Amino acid sequence: MKTEQLYSIFRESKGVSTDSRTVNKGEMFFALWGNNYNGNQYAAEALGKGACCAVIDDPLYETEGTILVDDCLLELQALATHYRKELGIPVLAITGTNGKTTTKELINAIMARSKKVHASKGNLNNHIGVPLTILSAPPDTELMIIEMGASHQGEIRTLCMIARPDYGIITNIGSAHLEGFGTFESIVKAKTELYEYLKKVNGVAFYNDNNPLITEQIYRTVNRAVPYSAPDGTPMTVEVVSAEFNLVVKVYFRKKEYIINTNLFGRHNEENIRAALTASIFLGATMEDAVAAIESYKPELNRSQIRVTEKNTVFCDSYNANPESMRSAIISFSEIKADKKLIILGDMLELGSKSHDEHLAILKMLNSMGISNVMLVGPVFKSVAKEFGYKTFYDSERLREYLKIKPVEGAHILVKGSRGMMLEKIYDML
Repeated sequence: MKTEQLYSIFRESKGVSTDSRTVNKGEMFFALWGNNYNGNQYAAEALGKGACCAVIDDPLYETEGTILVDDCLLELQALATHYRKELGIPVLAITGTNGKTTTKELINAIMARSKKVHASKGNLNNHIGVPLTILSAPPDTELMIIEMGASHQGEIRTLCMIARPDYGIITNIGSAHLEGFGTFESIVKAKTELYEYLKKVNGVAFYNDNNPLITEQIYRTVNRAVPYSAPDGTPMTVEVVSAEFNLVVKVYFRKKEYIINTNLFGRHNEENIRAALTASIFLGATMEDAVAAIESYKPELNRSQIRVTEKNTVFCDSYNANPESMRSAIISFSEIKADKKLIILGDMLELGSKSHDEHLAILKMLNSMGISNVMLVGPVFKSVAKEFGYKTFYDSERLREYLKIKPVEGAHILVKGSRGMMLEKIYDML
């Protein structure tokens, strides 16, 4: 079946699902393959729950209500691209090592005050998540914001071919996913695939002109670029007023001064605010709307969150971690004035051959800053921590058991680590 025919079915459907457990009546079910499963096996289950059809790529599972294609994933992506073209709306793509989700959420909050915006939800930022995001956009959407993640070269290029962005942001380029990329140079090449696509379609890149690496790549690659320092040709400056507890910034723009009291933890979020302001103003938002939206935005999913519990004040930043974001979090936390402070760090995953050295560098940084009240979670930190005297735990469950016996009270606590370390398991103990 051709994509155009699938699109006709899609237009009459209630949407798209790839999970037979949660498929809704009237949705199209796409039988995708995983590492340990064949989605075709669940086509009958999806149809039984009311799916309008099941798109399969294994003829063994053909039955009434199924549509046989060569490759379900490729058809899902092609359908998303077709719908994106039919919508005919501006698309902003955001990638980067750190800050892409926060930047996306801030822009979404700002632009939603004047437009009907559709943005990526959760971690739907890969070769499956991006098409699902596009296909879930209401027909009256006026602006789409797509988050793009990558752990190998070529992924951003593929996502750009699906989403066809008109605008793009690379928040920064750091050393995450070294295991997949191999070298830092490979990471740079992979992230700037977004710039290469924008050059091809004469799109616009918004960029941090305080970042030498990003600026170099902009001048090397992109035809049309807008710096954070001048979102509409008018100079704009953003300064940190306070990074203790919630971040407060001062913005100078068009001869006016604005104070933005955010709900975000960490000085590093100033870059995300600059990105959001730049893109939003260029796309037609007012500074007044931007200030109000940023002040109203409350982070979720343990991203730069501050939780005041009955026992402690917890700075939750454990959704993910890499060397750059961990250093930033530690520096921001060090600025907080408190009588009792504790840092809990979990392993940074997917660093490949650099893992030992990067974890050791974090511990040397803590030691040089005179920070002694530290708990480390994970086999890598445990293996490099011997000479530093910090408490170590193989996993979050063992730390949880320790906290039951020796609870922490009256402290300001930073929790930072990769999502795979599951540090969220300890929050109820803090």
